[in-house]
Amino acid sequence: MRVGLDSLIDPRLAAFVEEAREWGAAAAGAKNTHAEVDPSTPEGLEAHRTGLSQRPTPDGPPAEEVIAEAGGRRVPVRVTSPQGGSPRGVYLEVHGGGFYMSSAARSDFRNRQLADAAGVAVVSVDYRLAPENPWPAAPDDCETAALWLLDQAGPRFGTSRLAIGGGSAGANLAMTTLLRLRDKGLAAPFVAAALQYGAFDLSLQTPAARKFADEYYLQAYVGEVEDRTNPDISPLFGDLHDLPPALLTVGALDLVLEDTLLMAMRLSAVGGDVDLRVYPDSGHGFLGFPIAMARAANEDIESWLAERFAV
Repeated sequence: MRVGLDSLIDPRLAAFVEEAREWGAAAAGAKNTHAEVDPSTPEGLEAHRTGLSQRPTPDGPPAEEVIAEAGGRRVPVRVTSPQGGSPRGVYLEVHGGGFYMSSAARSDFRNRQLADAAGVAVVSVDYRLAPENPWPAAPDDCETAALWLLDQAGPRFGTSRLAIGGGSAGANLAMTTLLRLRDKGLAAPFVAAALQYGAFDLSLQTPAARKFADEYYLQAYVGEVEDRTNPDISPLFGDLHDLPPALLTVGALDLVLEDTLLMAMRLSAVGGDVDLRVYPDSGHGFLGFPIAMARAANEDIESWLAERFAV
């Protein structure tokens, strides 16, 4: 396992710490205000979904809306193609949002940046949300998009080299998708997994996970499931052999830091190629902040993915 760059936290990031602290404090205040709205009520759920912060409008051609179909299932996806050349690969992006919020469209700005910087096509999955559609709806939809890509990447994008990734709930779903594909003998075309601040244990078995015992997303997504150590829910408990190289990105102040460290250790213990990057004074979701720390981390992800596709 490769831990960080020269150390657990890269010294070059020290210059960005003060700005990250200021943004982190502001984000914490906004979260506390948001937490006063109860998402378990219809009105509260709508408020949580509509109250998400605005994302900048991406420069360049808009994402293309496509229906991905495989195995008798259909799911909408948004396709962002790189400007200035054919894609060297395709990145399947799974958005975050606690399994009950957000959408593929909210990733448009970041996906445009990633597509152009890494020279890849980005396909973002608009999976069904809980509580209207609890587990296994979301991993079913992500698997459908992945199977569609396995069939369509060559004719549609001119490449069969694939990667997958996402943040928070999206990192969980990216891992469960890989495990499903691996178990079917279909994971080989995936050359990389870029996982940002993942919630990898929804069972509350680990001390890290127990910090989230009262979070609404658990009830919404897996409230009716008796055994949440099922790897399709908590990939931390899965057989992690024969998975592609993984980049795990997390902030040092993130509540899922321990989850990320545990996943990195488990992947490494079975011989996985793991690159762990920890960013100082950064909390959950920091990659979406307009700050230098986020730009550095996003550039690290872009460079890492570009290297995986270049091999």
